[in-house]
Amino acid sequence: MVTVALPDTWVYALRLPHDPRAARVARMTVRAALNGHGMHEVLDVIELLTSELVANAYQYAKGPASLRLTALGGGRLRVSVWDANPYIPAPFDELPGTKPRPAPVDAVSGRGLLLVQAWADSWGGDALGPGAGKLLWFEVGRLGHGRQEA
Repeated sequence: MVTVALPDTWVYALRLPHDPRAARVARMTVRAALNGHGMHEVLDVIELLTSELVANAYQYAKGPASLRLTALGGGRLRVSVWDANPYIPAPFDELPGTKPRPAPVDAVSGRGLLLVQAWADSWGGDALGPGAGKLLWFEVGRLGHGRQEA
C-alpha cells in the first residue's frame, strides 16, 4: 500500500466578471477550497475578508477582477484580489501594524477594508503600473485569526 502525502502549498485562481454576484461566488469558492484542504478554523475570517476585497473591486473598478488563494505552507494562506483600478485605498496605503482608523459613526460604508486590517495577520496593496491596476492582499495563519487588537 502506498501512502500519498498531500502538499501543504497550493494555488487556486478565479476570474470574476464585473457582476454584483461576484462577492458571493468568491465566498463559495473560498469555502469549497478551504473545506477541501481542512482549513476549517480560518474559514469564516477568510470568507468575510475575501468578500470585502471582491466587493470593493466590483464597486470601484469598471472591469473584471481576479481572486487568488495561495497556501504558503505552515498553515498560512494569502488571498489576493486584482482589479483594473490603480488606486490603493486606505488602509492598504499604510504600513501593516498601523492601528485601524474608525469610520465616521454616520458613514454607510468604509468599514470593510478596516475589517481586513483588524483581522488579517498581514496585508498590503501593490500598484502594478500604468494601465495594469492593483493587487490587494492579506494573509492569515492557521492558528492566528488576525491581530484583534484592543
